[in-house]
Amino acid sequence: MTNAPPAKQTPPGAPLLEVVPPGRKPILVRATNWIGDVVMTLPALEALRERYPGKRIAVLARPWVREILASHPAVDEVIDLPRGKGRARDLAGLWLAAGRIRRTGFGMAVLFQNAFEAALIARLARVPIRVGYDTDGRRLLLTHPVSRKSAPGGAHQTGYYLNLVRALGWRGEPREPRLHVAGPEREAASLRLAEQGVRPGQRILGLAPGAAFGPAKRWPPERFAAAADRAADAWDAAVIVLGSEGDREACRAVSSAMHRRPLDLCGRTGLGRAVALIASCDLFLTNDSGLMHVASALEVPTVAVFGSTDPTATGPLGSRSRVVRNPVSCAPCLRPVCPEDYRCLTGVSVDDVWREMGALVEEDP
Repeated sequence: MTNAPPAKQTPPGAPLLEVVPPGRKPILVRATNWIGDVVMTLPALEALRERYPGKRIAVLARPWVREILASHPAVDEVIDLPRGKGRARDLAGLWLAAGRIRRTGFGMAVLFQNAFEAALIARLARVPIRVGYDTDGRRLLLTHPVSRKSAPGGAHQTGYYLNLVRALGWRGEPREPRLHVAGPEREAASLRLAEQGVRPGQRILGLAPGAAFGPAKRWPPERFAAAADRAADAWDAAVIVLGSEGDREACRAVSSAMHRRPLDLCGRTGLGRAVALIASCDLFLTNDSGLMHVASALEVPTVAVFGSTDPTATGPLGSRSRVVRNPVSCAPCLRPVCPEDYRCLTGVSVDDVWREMGALVEEDP
């Protein structure tokens, strides 16, 4: 059982690009597509703001991650990139986004997303400076490709995104992701909890038993339930269960296995409200998931159970986070489905997790 990996010192990796500053024109950033990945790009967004102070920064993002970005001080605008149902509608959305970007007149695009379509949109939009990693066959679409080999090996994923901004001349220190919750969302979350009977000053335990990646990331729901029941008994904690619509089965299994009835809000809140609810928690128990990164970035004490994935690369950062894993020889294999017996997850006991939960509560009583 280990603490979350600390933020590492990341020496300059990518060679400095010869980029002519984009004058007064705004900068476009293509965001990554998933909640956890977006959270891990936040230090790079802050670095881009520091590198180009005074420049307007707009982020092109899928609607389901908008709430992570909209209230962040490094972002001036979020441009939605909707996903249609079917290839033709996806292409139509891409074309419409390129037209909107072209009309705005961006001077530079920084592509955190590695996909071919991210570079294609910037090219179709005629953005004159296009910076991104030379992955997915898109090198010719970039005016300033950055070799993926220049990214720091063995470091946290936050360093991968910061490396792109280093190539633009930023020379700051690595930092941990930090999230910001708007006042109205905080107030709405507090009201929702009060309406559900959570008392002022009562300790709140948040649970995120889902993980979109696959079952090799999901600790058994009955163990989530057992750990939550211990918290309810030992600390008189209120328990809230959070997740997306796709996590409903896992959340329902946890809720039905608990002896004390939790507040199951899985699939019943938007992302902004879920972030505010997590910010209200005193402790958060989670799989390796997007909500794990949200909790850690909110500086909520977090216990994360890892199975097939690598906590060194994608674990929660910071002294208030703990990673619990069973260090078997086949992990991390990075597979969504285990071909054998899921020993990386089943080898993590409720006692293992409870120890880390108790340690965090003692540090932050």
